[in-house]
Amino acid sequence: MTFGVTGRLARVAMVAALGLAMPMLAHAEKKYGPGVTDDEILIGQTMPYSGPASAYGTIGRAAAAYFRKLNDEGGINGRKINLISLDDGYSPPKTLEQIRKLVERERVFAIYNPLGTAPNAAIYEYLNKRGVPHLFISSGSGRFNDPVNFPWTMPWLPTYHAEGFSIGEYLLRAKPDGKIAILYQNDDIGRDYVAGIREALGDAADRMIIATESYEVTDTTIDSAVVNLKSSGADVFANLGVPKFAAQAIRRADELGWKPFQYLGSIGSSIAATLKPAGLDKSVGIVTGAYIRDPFSAETQATQGYKDFIVFMEKYYPDGDVKDQNNLIGYSIAQTFEQVIRQAGDNLTRENVMKEAANLKDLVLPMVQPGLIINTGPNDYLPLDRTRLMRFNGERWEPLEG
Repeated sequence: MTFGVTGRLARVAMVAALGLAMPMLAHAEKKYGPGVTDDEILIGQTMPYSGPASAYGTIGRAAAAYFRKLNDEGGINGRKINLISLDDGYSPPKTLEQIRKLVERERVFAIYNPLGTAPNAAIYEYLNKRGVPHLFISSGSGRFNDPVNFPWTMPWLPTYHAEGFSIGEYLLRAKPDGKIAILYQNDDIGRDYVAGIREALGDAADRMIIATESYEVTDTTIDSAVVNLKSSGADVFANLGVPKFAAQAIRRADELGWKPFQYLGSIGSSIAATLKPAGLDKSVGIVTGAYIRDPFSAETQATQGYKDFIVFMEKYYPDGDVKDQNNLIGYSIAQTFEQVIRQAGDNLTRENVMKEAANLKDLVLPMVQPGLIINTGPNDYLPLDRTRLMRFNGERWEPLEG
């Protein structure tokens, strides 16, 4: 009798112990989504390697190089990152075609850092309907920070609206009687910039903004637009173009003898891609909003982070320009993705990766502007929420205030 009771109790104790162990085993169990194995994480991307925004294609090349570096070091938690990066020519229909190929044919785990507001607008509903992570996109459009309606889409850049608001605030302080002319891209990028400037100017907006001109990304030149803006009598020029058109505008303004206070949108602020083609001497005094360090700056070059970046570029992307800020952007976004995958561990489901992407806490990246720290949450996906005003001194960007 005693034996029977003891045996039964022992069996109950064993079942209880197994019951406690099962959740622990389940928690430790590897969980994978499509495109993930014990050895690999397959991700996809589109980039404008050709077309009017091809200057940004180096962002994709820098990221691919960073993933090669990680893979040479053993990958992340033993898994190598396999990035399939396709050219979309900055054409939204082509972007959708390429994304469908990546999701339906290649069965990638996630779409990583596709570039452009219009290209991303063409794919984010598709990706959200299918529950595919659409992570760290290169667009500052506020529409992409909408966790309630589009929980699978997460931006990385500060918003164009926030940047526009920042320059509007500055103009109210520094140029309260200024007459503003604006050149902007005729899409969400330009409209968000202009809306931010107007919001910051408030009641003064209609008085201060005296001329606007837009361009299409397919245009070959914006010369006539700059002539019109100069003719308005404006003494402040908000040059909100991508590198090709921003450089044209700087050159044309100089040729016309127009010397306004000039603000250059962050989308066109690369010294290598914009200011050098425009002419460094023609760019002195231009102000921008920066979220990435300036590789021409002695302050940047003195950091260990920049020295590590140089070593990385020399080994993994020797054809890339170490002074092109776009390469620092690609490098920094890849580091953000790396952090998310490390946090996810062996729970590499699409749902968990989005959860971890929305759980970045006080992430400091070496090539992001000092003082700008990455934080995300389930109700606000935006990793970076502001820029730092900088002025070009003929050689490098330097802080405008503070």
